[in-house]
Amino acid sequence: MSPVRRGDSPPIYNQLKVLRAERGLSRAALAAAVDVNPQTIGALERGNYYPSLDLAFRICEVFGLPVEAVFSRRPFAPLSTQVYQSTDGGST
Repeated sequence: MSPVRRGDSPPIYNQLKVLRAERGLSRAALAAAVDVNPQTIGALERGNYYPSLDLAFRICEVFGLPVEAVFSRRPFAPLSTQVYQSTDGGST
């Protein structure tokens, strides 16, 4: 699902669902870690809500990642594409 577009600005994509699954975190656990409601995490994952800068930083601290690894103006490539292109030069 693509994020909702806000005016003329490009949408903001995120990796929250992937990162949560990778670390075995529920929405409720992530929400508690960043002091928001679990519904907020769901809305972020669906692209229905964009985080404040403060919330984005708090989320990134939980995952130990820079903001650009979690949020982007461009869609993220599937992990399998990222891994295989970086290990074999993109050839199959």
